[in-house]
Amino acid sequence: MILHPTVIANLLASYICSFMLVYASYYGAQILRHWNIASGDELQLVLERKTYLISTLLIYAFALQLLSLFLYIFTADTLCPLFVGAMCAAGTLNVNAFGYPTLVLKIMNFLLAGLWLVLNYADNKGYDYPLIKKKYLLLALITPFIVLETILESAYFFDMQADVIVSCCGSLFSDEHAAGLGSEIASLPEKPMMWVFYLAMLITLSSGLFFYFSGKGGYLFAGLSVLMFIVSLVSIVSFISLYIYELPTHHCPFCIIMEEYGYIGYLLYIPLFGAVVAGMGVGTLIPFRKVESLKQVLDGLIGKLALSSVVLFGMFTLVATYQIIFSNLIM
Repeated sequence: MILHPTVIANLLASYICSFMLVYASYYGAQILRHWNIASGDELQLVLERKTYLISTLLIYAFALQLLSLFLYIFTADTLCPLFVGAMCAAGTLNVNAFGYPTLVLKIMNFLLAGLWLVLNYADNKGYDYPLIKKKYLLLALITPFIVLETILESAYFFDMQADVIVSCCGSLFSDEHAAGLGSEIASLPEKPMMWVFYLAMLITLSSGLFFYFSGKGGYLFAGLSVLMFIVSLVSIVSFISLYIYELPTHHCPFCIIMEEYGYIGYLLYIPLFGAVVAGMGVGTLIPFRKVESLKQVLDGLIGKLALSSVVLFGMFTLVATYQIIFSNLIM
C-alpha cells in the first residue's frame, strides 16, 4: 500500500459510508417488516423515532458517496507520478486489476445514491412517510454494491506497488494500436459521433422541455437521460477530448481534469452526472404522483428535476461546444 493523504481519505470515506449503510440497513429491514403508520403500538413508535435519525444519517452517507467518485479519480490522478508509464489517472487505475472495476462501481453507486436522495426528499414531503418502504427497499439493494465497492477499493489501494510499469493513456485510449473498450471508443469516427451527440442531445433536451411544460413523456425523458449520459461519455473519448487537447490522437477522458487543462473536465463531468441523476429521478417519482399525501408537492418536484436535468445537460453541451469552437484543432 502507498501511504498518501488522498489514499487514506478515500479509504476512510469508503469505510465510513459502508458502515453507515450496513447500520441503516439493519433498521431498514425492521421497517420493511413491521412499519404500519396506522398502528399506535410501541414498536411503531420506536420505528418512527428511528427513521428520522436513520434518514439523516443516510443523507450524509450518500452525499459522501457522491463525493467519493470525484475523490477517487482525483487520487488516481495525484498518484500518477509514482508509477512508471502513468501520465494521468488512466495509468494509475491500471496499476492492478481492481482500479477500473472500482471506478465502474463508483459510477453505478453514484447514480443509485442520487436516486435514493431524490426518493428520500420526496418521502419527507409527505406527512405519513408514504415512500418509506420504497426507499428502504432501495437501500437494501444499494448496500451490497457499496460494500463490494469498499472491498474492491481496499484491494486496489492495498495492492499498489510503486515498481509496477503501467500503460499510459495514449496506449489505453489509442485509436490505432491498443485493444479494449477504450481503444474501441477512441476509434469511432469523430464527425459521425459529433452528429450523433448533438442530435441525441437535441432530442433529450426537447423531451425534457416537453415534459416540463406538458407533464407528458416523463418515462421517455428518464430513459433518454440515461442514454444521453452514455452517449456523452463516449463522445468525450471520441471527439470532445481532441478539441480540448488540440491533438487529433489524444482521446483520454482523464487528462482533462488536470491543472494544465484548467480542470475543464470537472465542468463537464459534474453537470453530466447531475443531469442523469435528475433525469432518472423524474422516472423514479412519476409512479407516486397519485399518493394522497404527495399530490400537492410531487408534480412540482418532478418538474424541478426535469428542468434541472435539462439545464445541466445544456451546461455540459455549452462547455463542450465552447471547447470545440475555440480550439486551435481543425479536424
